[in-house]
Amino acid sequence: MDILELIQLKYVVGAIVYSAIGIAIFAAGFVLLDLLTPRVGVWRELVEKQNVAMGIFLGAIALGIAIIVAASIHG
Repeated sequence: MDILELIQLKYVVGAIVYSAIGIAIFAAGFVLLDLLTPRVGVWRELVEKQNVAMGIFLGAIALGIAIIVAASIHG
């Protein structure tokens, strides 16, 4: 294994680690959102009541969290 392969392996491992950290932070943000809105019942609104406005709101929140996580990982 030469130096070029080691450098490429370093980038692959780094990408996997940062992806895992980003997904974990994204999931934690979503759980935090669910905990901060206990009266609403986010999943009940989406699944049982099929509330489209709640779906759009959660999509916007998910996109916002994803942008923040990506920006913080990217530097």
